Amino acid sequence: MAEHERKSQIDTGDEPQNPIENHGIIGDMRSAALVADTGSIDFCCWPDFDSPTLFSALLDTPDAGIFQLAPILADARRQQLYLPETNVLMTRWIARDAVVEVTDLMPIASDIDDLPRLVRRIHVRHGTTRVRMLCRVRHDYSRAETDVQMAGEDVLFTAREQPPMRLSATTQLSVDSGAAVAEFEMKQGDIAEFMLGAAGDEKVKASQCDGDLKNTVSFWQHWSRHSNYRGRWRETVNRSALALKLLTSRKHGGIIAAATFGLPEEEGGERNWDYRYTWIRDASFTVYAFMRLGYSEEANSFMHWVRERMGDCCEDANKLGILYSLAGREELPEENLTHLAGYGGATPVRIGNEAYKQTQLDIYGELLDAVYLANKYGEAISHEGWKHATRLVNELCDNWNSKDVGIWEMRGDDQHFLHSRLMCWVALDRALRLSLKRSLPAPFEKWDKTRQAIHDDIWDNFWDPELEHFVQHKGSKNLDASMLLMPLVRFVGASDPKWLKTLDAIERTLVRDGMVFRYRNDDDYGDGLDGEEGAFVACSFWYVECLARAGRVAQAHLEFEQLLRYANPVGLYAEEFDAHGHHLGNTPQALSHLALISAASFLDRKLEGGQTLWQP
Repeated sequence: MAEHERKSQIDTGDEPQNPIENHGIIGDMRSAALVADTGSIDFCCWPDFDSPTLFSALLDTPDAGIFQLAPILADARRQQLYLPETNVLMTRWIARDAVVEVTDLMPIASDIDDLPRLVRRIHVRHGTTRVRMLCRVRHDYSRAETDVQMAGEDVLFTAREQPPMRLSATTQLSVDSGAAVAEFEMKQGDIAEFMLGAAGDEKVKASQCDGDLKNTVSFWQHWSRHSNYRGRWRETVNRSALALKLLTSRKHGGIIAAATFGLPEEEGGERNWDYRYTWIRDASFTVYAFMRLGYSEEANSFMHWVRERMGDCCEDANKLGILYSLAGREELPEENLTHLAGYGGATPVRIGNEAYKQTQLDIYGELLDAVYLANKYGEAISHEGWKHATRLVNELCDNWNSKDVGIWEMRGDDQHFLHSRLMCWVALDRALRLSLKRSLPAPFEKWDKTRQAIHDDIWDNFWDPELEHFVQHKGSKNLDASMLLMPLVRFVGASDPKWLKTLDAIERTLVRDGMVFRYRNDDDYGDGLDGEEGAFVACSFWYVECLARAGRVAQAHLEFEQLLRYANPVGLYAEEFDAHGHHLGNTPQALSHLALISAASFLDRKLEGGQTLWQP
C-alpha cells in the first residue's frame, strides 16, 4: 500500500497538474488511462494506445479533458494501491468523518476488437460524505469542439469526425459547462458506479460494473499466478510484469515503450517525446524478461510481431525500422500540439516520433539477440524467418562500419558510437550461434570474419589507454551508460580488468546515489538539444546488474534497495529521475521495468549462490 498525505482536492474545476509519480495506470491491453491519487483520470487515449486523447489535463489544465471522482473530505489522507496481483487500481480517502474508496479498471473484453470501457466505482466504507463527479471529454487531443448533451439518463459526448462517447451512471447525471456532473450524499455501505465507453456500445451500462470488476480481477490474478518467479522482491517483480502486460497489445503482440507522450525529461524543457510505439531495440530485453518469468506466450507473441516487421522490410526491400506503431506503421511524423501548455510548461508537446527517419545500427543486435533467445527458450525460427534474418545480417556485414545516431537517438551529428558497434557484434555473434545450434545454412566464413573485425575495432578504437576506459564514440573522451551492456551481452567478461576500470569510471562520472545518467552533455559533444536530462531508470538497473556480475554483490544489493525506494507509490517507474529522485519523462516506461526484472533475477541468484542464466 502506498500513500500521499496532501490535502484532498475539493474544487473540481481548478485541479492543478498532478505530479507524474502520483499516478497509477489501468488498461485493457488496447488502451490505458492514468489515474491520479486525487481520483482524477487526467490522461487517456482512446480507443487505442496511440489514438488521440479524450483526457489530457496532465499536459494542460482540466479544460483539456479530465474525469474527476472524489469525496469532499478536506482533511483526508490519500492512498493508492492495486488490488493484489491485478491492474485494478484503488484510491482511498481516510478522514475523521469517512473512509472512501474509488476503484478504477478497464474490463478485459471477450473479443480483442471490442472497444475499451472505463469503469469507476466509489464505495463509502465508513461514515458519510458528499461526492463530486465531473467528466469533461475533449476529443482529438482537446483540438475538437466536443458537444455534451443528455441522452436519456446518460450523457453523450460528440465531436466532428471523432468517436462519440457515452457516460452511464447509477446516480443522476446532469450537464454543466460542457461536462457531465453529479454531486450527491453517500453513507456507509453506499456504492455509486460510472462507466464511459463508445456511444453505441451496448455494454456501457453502469449497472454491470460489479460483474466487470469481478471478471477483471479474476483475469489479472489468473495471469499473475502463472509467474514462476519465487525469488526476493517477488511483489516488485510481479508488479513490473503486470505493467509490461498492460502495455502489451493483445491484438498485435507488440509492447509500447510507455503509455504517454509529452511528459518531459527535464522540468520546463524541450525533451518531450511520444513513446506510444514499439521499439525494435527493446526486443531482447522483452523476450528475456517474459521467458525468465515463465510467460512464454507473451514472449512468443512479441517475437511474432518482430518477425512480421522483419518480413515487411525484407519483402519490400526496405531497411529495418527503428520503431513502429503496434499495427506495423513505420512512418510516424511529428506534430506539435501548440494549444497545450505542456506538463509544467514544458513545450513543445509532440505526437509522432521522427526517430523513424534515423539510422541506428544497434537495432540489429537487439533483434538477433531476441531471435536467438526465442529459439533457445521458446519457438524455433521458421524457414522464411531465417531467410529474412540472413538477409539482414548480410546487409550488416556491409554497413557495420557506418556512422549513426546511437542508442539514445541523439539529434546532433552522426558518429561511430561504441554501443552501435557493440550491438553489430552481437548480431553477428547470435546469428552464428543460432545457425550452428540449429544447423541452419549461413555464409559462416563471411560472418565469422565480420564478427572478428568488429571485435578488433572495438578494442582498437574505443578503448582509451590514457583514460583507461572505453569511450562513447570514436575520437571522444566521454563515457556512456550504454557501456553497461557490454558484459550483459557477453562481449567482455564482467570481471575483466579493463571492464572494471570502465565500471569505476562510470561510477565516478555518471552515477549519483545509484541513479545513472546516460551521458553528460559538454563542449566535446552534445546531443543536439537544449538543456539537460534526468538520470535514466533502465541504466540504473543495468548498473546494479553489472555490480553483481563483477562480484560486488553487497554494493549491488544496497544500490538495488535504494532504487526500489524511488518507485512511485504503486511500484511504477517512469523513464527518468530528477535530482530528488522524483519521476521525469513518459510513464510507466517498459524499458525501466524490463531492466528491473533482469537485475532482480540476476541479483537474487547471486545472493542465493545459484547458477545464473544466459540473458541479454
